[in-house]
Amino acid sequence: QEHLVESGGGVVQPGGSLRLSCVASGLILDYYGVAWFRQAPGKEREGVLCISSTDDRTYYADSVKGRFTISRDNAKSTVYLQMNSLKPEDTAVYYCAADLADCPVGSLEMDYWGKGTLVTVSS
Repeated sequence: QEHLVESGGGVVQPGGSLRLSCVASGLILDYYGVAWFRQAPGKEREGVLCISSTDDRTYYADSVKGRFTISRDNAKSTVYLQMNSLKPEDTAVYYCAADLADCPVGSLEMDYWGKGTLVTVSS
């Protein structure tokens, strides 16, 4: 019954902001690295940001550096993705995923995945 649920997606204009949430159930989030991935229609899924169990951050996509921030609240079993200065190219389904081995390098292998939340950036 372990699962992750994303929320907070929606439609915003370029330059706008959204805050995505990932709530974990059935697992102790303290022990997991949690990453955000995204996939646009017709494109491969890519890593965006990851936060380790020891609170280290890893940027997988250079295009979001300075605009996106990842954080965690273990007491609430929640990881957040704050997205500012959104661009049309940020449009994608955003997924959160957790792994006991913390943040992966060069792979999409994670123990648990959410079902995604859609972010659409359009004028």
